[in-house]
Amino acid sequence: MRVAFPLIGGEDWTGGRNYLFNLVRALALRCSGAVTPVLFVGSDVSADETAPFAGLPGVELVSAPEFDRQRRLRSLALALVSGADGPIRRLFVLHRIEVVFEVAQFFGARLGIPAIAWLPDFQHRHLPHLFSRVARLKRELGFRAQIAAGRAVMLSSNDACRDCEHFYPATRQRTHAVHFAVPPPSPMGPEEAREVADSYGLPRDFFYLPNQFWVHKNHLLVVDALALLREQGRRVVVAASGNTRDPRAPDHYLRLGERVRALALEEDFRLLGLIPYAHLRALMQASAALLNPSLFEGWSTTVEEARSQGVPLILSDLSVHQEQAMGEAAIFARSSASALAEALASFRPLSAEERELRRQAAAADADRRVQAFAEEFVAVARACCAAGGA
Repeated sequence: MRVAFPLIGGEDWTGGRNYLFNLVRALALRCSGAVTPVLFVGSDVSADETAPFAGLPGVELVSAPEFDRQRRLRSLALALVSGADGPIRRLFVLHRIEVVFEVAQFFGARLGIPAIAWLPDFQHRHLPHLFSRVARLKRELGFRAQIAAGRAVMLSSNDACRDCEHFYPATRQRTHAVHFAVPPPSPMGPEEAREVADSYGLPRDFFYLPNQFWVHKNHLLVVDALALLREQGRRVVVAASGNTRDPRAPDHYLRLGERVRALALEEDFRLLGLIPYAHLRALMQASAALLNPSLFEGWSTTVEEARSQGVPLILSDLSVHQEQAMGEAAIFARSSASALAEALASFRPLSAEERELRRQAAAADADRRVQAFAEEFVAVARACCAAGGA
C-alpha cells in the first residue's frame, strides 16, 4: 500500500515534524512489507530538511512545486471551489498513491483517493483565548472541511477521540486512536549524560522541562512554584529548553525571562533556550525527572521520549497525560503552583541502580509501543482504502 505523506512541521511546529518522522520511521522499519511511505515536499524545501527521511529504508521522496509553501492558499482554493486540487491529485495518481495522509492541508472532498485526516488536538476548543479569532476560525473550518468530506479521522489518544466525537458528532464511528511512540535511543552512560549537564552548569539533582516556550506549556506556573519553594527555604532547580518563539505570543519568552529575573530565580529556573537534540536526550537521562506542566497536549512527544528511556515523570493533571503515563507519574493540578511546588519538593530521586533497571524495562516496552504505533496506522490505512474515500 503506497501512502502519501506531505511534509508538515518545521521551526514553528517542531512537534509536527517530529511526529511525522517517527511515524514514517516506524512504518519503514516495522511494516515495510505493508506500507511504502512516499514523502511529498515542495521544491522550496532544503535537502537538510528531508535528509532524516531520505536515510530511511524504502521511503520514497517526491519534490514538486505543487507542494511549495507559496502555493498553499491556491491549493486550498482549488480544493474548496472545484472539489480537489487537480495538479496535486494528478501527482498522487502518477506516483500510484493509494491512501493520502492529510494534516493541515485539505486536498478536496472529491480527491478521488482515500484519505486519512490526522487532527492533532482540539486546543482551539479548550483554550480559545490563546488563538486569534482568525486563527481559531481557520482551524475550525479546516477540521470541518475534512470531516464533511468523509475522511477517516485519526487521533493520537483515546482522550482526543472523545473530544472529537463530542465537538463533531458526525465523526462517530469514524475516529481511530493511533498512539504515538518513539523507539528507545542508544544507551548513554551516566557519565556522558552528566558531562552534558555539567556543560550547562546544572546541579546533581534537577528537573528537566523540554517543552517549546509557548504560553500553553505553562512555564509561568513553574516560576510561581519555585518562588513558593524559595519562600519556604527549599531549593529546587528546573532546567527548561525548547524553541523560544511562540507564533501566537512572540514576546512570551521575553516576559518569562523578565518574571524570572524579577523574582531573582535565575539559579532556580534555568532558561536554556533551543539546544541540540543529543543534549536533550542527555539532560533527560541526567535529570531527576521530566516535568511537563502543560495546560494542553494532544500526546506529548517529550513525555514519550522520557518514557522510552525510563525517566521518571511529573505531569500536570491532563486526561491525556494520565492516559499516556499509565499510572507511572506524579500528577499535580495544572492550575496550582502550590501543588507543583509540593510535587517537586517531595520527589525522591532514584538511585543509579534503580534508574538502570527502569531504563532496561522501558526500552523493551518502548519497542513494543513503536510496533503497535506502526500496526495501528496500517490498520487505519487499510480500513480507509477498503472503504474507498473522497
